[in-house]
Amino acid sequence: MSFSVDQADIDAFHENGAIALRGVVSDDWLDVLGKAIEADIRAPGPFYHGYEPEDGKGRFHGNLRTWECHEGFRRFCLESPMPDIARQIMGGDRVNLLYDQLFIKEPGTTNPTRWHNDQPYWPMDGYQVLTIWIALDKTTTQSGALEFVRGSHKWNRFFQPETFGKNAAAGYEQNPDYESMIDVDADREQYDIISFELEPGDVYVFHGLTVHGAGGNFSQTDRRRGYAVRYTGDDATYSTRLGVNAGLRNATKVDGDRLDCTQYPLVLSR
Repeated sequence: MSFSVDQADIDAFHENGAIALRGVVSDDWLDVLGKAIEADIRAPGPFYHGYEPEDGKGRFHGNLRTWECHEGFRRFCLESPMPDIARQIMGGDRVNLLYDQLFIKEPGTTNPTRWHNDQPYWPMDGYQVLTIWIALDKTTTQSGALEFVRGSHKWNRFFQPETFGKNAAAGYEQNPDYESMIDVDADREQYDIISFELEPGDVYVFHGLTVHGAGGNFSQTDRRRGYAVRYTGDDATYSTRLGVNAGLRNATKVDGDRLDCTQYPLVLSR
C-alpha cells in the first residue's frame, strides 16, 4: 500500500506547519489500531499517563511508546504507508521512528489539551521531524479537534514543557533557553489559528515546533480516539537538552548521534 502526497500539501505543511490529509488510513489498518487501543486500555504499557477528570465525568487514556508493547502498533508504525508519507513531506532519504502516543478522550471528557509545541519534550535536534495524528473516530470541534497556530513552527521558539493532567508525573526540568508558553486563548485574534475536522482514516500532519492544542470532548456519546506517530528525517540527531521527557531518552546515545537504534529504528533509507 502507498499514498502519494500532493505537492500542494507538502508546500502547505512547510508554510503553515500543519495540514490534514484525507482517507490516508485504510479500514484494515483502522481495525488493527482499534484492537491495539482496546488492548492497551485493558492493560496499559509502562508509559501510561491517563487521568480521571476532576468533575468525575469521562476519562483520558494516554500512553506512549506503545509500539514496543503491542504488535498492532508496531506493524502500523513500521509497515503502514505512514513512514513513506513522512519521507515525502520531510524530503531526504531517511526516516526514523521516534515514538508513538495515544490520546483517547472518552465521551464527556471536557478537559482541554493545553497549548504547547512538542519538540521541547523530545530528545532530538533538527528541522525534519513531524507527527502523523490518526483519527479513529469522527473528530469535530465538539469532540476535541486539534487547533494549530499557523506558521508557528518557523518562530524557532521552544516553550517550557508542562505536565498534562492531575495524575501526570512530576514536573519537567526547567531549561533556561526555553520560554513560558504563550497564552493563546487570552488573545486568540492575535494568532492565525487553523483547525480541521476529520473523518476516521484522515490524519493531521504537523511539525514538531508547531504550537497546537485541543478542546475537550463535549460529546456525551462519541469517543475521540487519536493515535500519533512521530517520525524524523535526515538531519535529526540525539540531544539531551534539559526539559526532555525522561521516558523518551536513550542511555546509549550522546549529543549529536544519529538516532538509529532499537528505540528509534531506521524505518526507511534510500
